[in-house]
Amino acid sequence: MSTDRRRRLFAAVPACTALLTTVSLSGCGLVGSGPEIPDRATLSGASSVDEVGGMETLVAAAQQEGRLNAVAMPATWANYSEIIDRFEKRYGIDVTVENPDGTSQDAIRAVQEDRPQDKAVDVVEVGVAQAQSAADQTLFARYRIERDRDIPSGRRDPGSTWYANYGGYISIGCAVQFMRICPDTFADLLKPEYKGKVALSGDPTKSNSALSGVFAAALSDGGSFDDITPGVEFFAKLTDRGNYIPVKPTTESIKSGKTPIVINWDFKNSTSWKALLHTNAQWAVAIPEDGVFAGHYATAINRKAAHPAAARLWQEYLFSDEAQNLRLKGFARPVLMKPMQKSGSLDVIAAGWLPRLPHDQSVVPSSAQMAKAGKAVGEGWSRATDGAR
Repeated sequence: MSTDRRRRLFAAVPACTALLTTVSLSGCGLVGSGPEIPDRATLSGASSVDEVGGMETLVAAAQQEGRLNAVAMPATWANYSEIIDRFEKRYGIDVTVENPDGTSQDAIRAVQEDRPQDKAVDVVEVGVAQAQSAADQTLFARYRIERDRDIPSGRRDPGSTWYANYGGYISIGCAVQFMRICPDTFADLLKPEYKGKVALSGDPTKSNSALSGVFAAALSDGGSFDDITPGVEFFAKLTDRGNYIPVKPTTESIKSGKTPIVINWDFKNSTSWKALLHTNAQWAVAIPEDGVFAGHYATAINRKAAHPAAARLWQEYLFSDEAQNLRLKGFARPVLMKPMQKSGSLDVIAAGWLPRLPHDQSVVPSSAQMAKAGKAVGEGWSRATDGAR
């Protein structure tokens, strides 16, 4: 098997325990008989912590609400299980995740639904393109987080309706025990030895991760951020050669060899290693040098949130050093990684487990380019993969 430096090989050995640097939000201790809590209208319209009355007041208001309604946040995705657990324990707020395995499209649909006030979704996480589209429809509340200035432009809405929280690179995961040689590039995936073995992370007409996989394939085959068509044509070639299989990968499908090669975010492919710890299996993750593609996931507050204070506190927590380091433990790349490196608050051990990049290149499309790509894939995907079995 290749020992290419771009591949991170995860063997079935115990995980390295990260030394988590915990940095609390200022003024976030549990509150007793403290500040006067604003009424619901004030909380729903608050566009910053200052408009709530300060962090202490926001915490007290959120604890009084006592709940947070989220949607489409899988436990194994970017370490949501630990992030939610820490948030619940820190603030005494119960978090409910509806449709945890849903797509970005499912999350937006849930926000759009007409529901009783107490059942409304509070917070969502979606791809940047979906976030901007929802913002254009005024589905999200305007709320400027305290660390707004630390977020790079292009990874936040100028109107403060959404913020990118973390991201990753499209990668190729490979179950080593089923492969003579693991693929490192998109070009490799066209080889005959991978017939019936290549899976995508979902339906790119619905899933941001799958759409990003098609975008990366486009970059590998003459496409650009303004032209995803070569990516659709690439999957048409994979289909014609019998290499592409329209099966959404799961831990079980990987273990059984049904989907031994998976195109997905590097943080999601890397997480598969944990699921294979006790199976005597090995899982290799490569970021393909011929299709280096990065993307981000954005967090936002429903304009009609059932629990407006808890929703705003959730946003602040996600951008704390603690939560950003928890993203790293889930192999995701936190949006505040560079500022945290500079301040010395980054968990360097967890950062060391990230799959290696083939070269130092920033390749992040704009929300408009992602939206354009989504439309193009929607028009051509079914024709391109019609012969897949």
